[in-house]
Amino acid sequence: MTIALRTLDDGAWISVNDSRQVSVSDVWALSHGVFCDCEPAYVLLEAFVDVDVDGSIVVADAVGQCLECGTRDPIDRLPVGRIVDGEFRPYGPESIQWRVEPDGEPA
Repeated sequence: MTIALRTLDDGAWISVNDSRQVSVSDVWALSHGVFCDCEPAYVLLEAFVDVDVDGSIVVADAVGQCLECGTRDPIDRLPVGRIVDGEFRPYGPESIQWRVEPDGEPA
């Protein structure tokens, strides 16, 4: 089964099969060292730049800002959900996220 992924509304949403699924309006908790030195870093996403699938994990490139230290940088390959039995299952932004390395394994 093919899953259609794209960004919508100037990067405000990730669309899965033409349905808005993940928004930049949430604060994401990122593990130590992934974005800045805060542990964890609470990052307000400003825009999604790209979206892709790595194995069964849906990853997004985004831009965000840490609410504690103010670091504003790109985020590469942020796991935002996964594909299970042909269905998209989003990760909650409150969950501690990590980078996905090119082989599909969490770092």
